[in-house]
Amino acid sequence: MTKTELVRCVAAECDMTLKDAARAVDAVLDTIKGAAARGEKVALPGFGAFVVVPTRARAVKSPKGNVVEVPAGRAVRFRAGKALRDAVK
Repeated sequence: MTKTELVRCVAAECDMTLKDAARAVDAVLDTIKGAAARGEKVALPGFGAFVVVPTRARAVKSPKGNVVEVPAGRAVRFRAGKALRDAVK
């Protein structure tokens, strides 16, 4: 599903215009992005959680064959909730 398809589904489900649905979807995504940037966990009960985890510095081999140092940083992980996992089964 693309963002455009998601906006259409939200508009149909909530009986709103495509423009309003797009603004609502953008607001939700921007809020999740902002919380992740601050290092906060975003938990959506029944759906899942977005968690920011630290990554360690490491050396990796590039496609050219030379070794490149990757600095430590942060990454976002998504953990699906039980209801979502059960729905997928």
